[in-house]
Amino acid sequence: MEKLRYERPIIRKLESAMPNKFGSRTELLPKTHIDGVAVKELIDNYGSPLFVISEQTIRETFQAEKKAFTTRYPKVQFAWSYKTNYLNAVCNVFHQEGSWAEVVSGFEYEKALKNGVSGKKIIFNGPDKTEADLRKAIANDSLIHIDHLDELYTIIELAGDMKLKPRVAIRVNMDIGVYPMWDRFGFNYENGQAWDALNKIMRSDKLELVGLHTHIGTFMLTAQAYGTAAYKLADLALGVQKKYKHKIKYIDMGGGFTSNNTLKGAYLPGADTNPGFEDYAEAITSALINSDFEPGDLPLLILETGRALIDDAGYLLGSVITNKRLSDGRRNTIIDVGVNILFTAFWYEHKVTPAQEFTHYAEDTVLYGPLCMNIDVIRENVSLPLMNKGDHFVIHSVGAYNMTQWMQFITLRPKVIMIGTDGEAHLIRDNESLESITSHERMPDHLKKFEL
Repeated sequence: MEKLRYERPIIRKLESAMPNKFGSRTELLPKTHIDGVAVKELIDNYGSPLFVISEQTIRETFQAEKKAFTTRYPKVQFAWSYKTNYLNAVCNVFHQEGSWAEVVSGFEYEKALKNGVSGKKIIFNGPDKTEADLRKAIANDSLIHIDHLDELYTIIELAGDMKLKPRVAIRVNMDIGVYPMWDRFGFNYENGQAWDALNKIMRSDKLELVGLHTHIGTFMLTAQAYGTAAYKLADLALGVQKKYKHKIKYIDMGGGFTSNNTLKGAYLPGADTNPGFEDYAEAITSALINSDFEPGDLPLLILETGRALIDDAGYLLGSVITNKRLSDGRRNTIIDVGVNILFTAFWYEHKVTPAQEFTHYAEDTVLYGPLCMNIDVIRENVSLPLMNKGDHFVIHSVGAYNMTQWMQFITLRPKVIMIGTDGEAHLIRDNESLESITSHERMPDHLKKFEL
């Protein structure tokens, strides 16, 4: 008979109702499978760490948001935010569901074209569109969202040279009661910048003004802020219609909706407190429907939802390297997942669950990554059962930004697999290797040889 492992006794106050200064009761269940595929099998086949994306979760989440908006508003179009996760397989799931592409760089624009998205269904945002980018977008009849006056003047000049009439919108920033304001991008509503840009477009006669766009912030915890923004964009659209007898075809509300993640410093879990799709949909559509648009002239509502559609479909699997004790007695567990591949560990208290059965003993633990740097902290404090060297775990809700903001630093970036709706695991991005990294390097002749 195998000898039972010793676990030192610990006294812990358990709360069955609302949490107090001792915290809430910890109830953990092992996450042994993802969409029916065993975590251990995935790690055995593809290595550790490993990103896993659930195609089924993406599609179900998309359909939930689509239902929330289309039941409240007659004309809705989604555009997938490439910067949130631009792996081609992920993008194409959203394109199959009917999403256009929303991009913020020439690189992302090229990715969307190569994925098969028609230029007419690409929304080009961002402040850094080169002249070459703009020429390509104009030639492809893409929707160009103007961020600043220099960009506006460049587009007017290019339109004259190319003998084409680009379809454009302006990005508008505004006071929506959430501070600090996101006023870095676009033209301000309150101080007249937005109207100045609109007047210049309408009087140039070289551009076709088709839309108005805003993106009020990120991880917005109040849905009503979107209602305020939608009302102000509707006011601008109606003002253009009154002054120039010109109808705005669409209002683009951007993104910024929350996922189920919990922000650092939050008192309660995000899954319990963050707004849902129906909250955002009610605020936005009510503001548009209750404005002074004629019943048959409501503009198309465009949504560039990113994080809320992909975050909860992503998992990061990993393995325990070792357990140690800090000088103050706290347990710290070192894992093979670092902040170089989990950038959002700086923002969120990610849910972490063991991937195998465990005892009921739990202890407050600091989770450190493998990097040789002090800021490599995945969780500053998390109640976890004891996990030994080689045990596996699952970090939840990592689908947004981690696969676009990750870094090759100290360790190489791992494989990414997608579990399809067929229940099979598909490799959608291979891991890096020393060769793939050094293939971009060039060695001067005088440095090729040395003696030690």
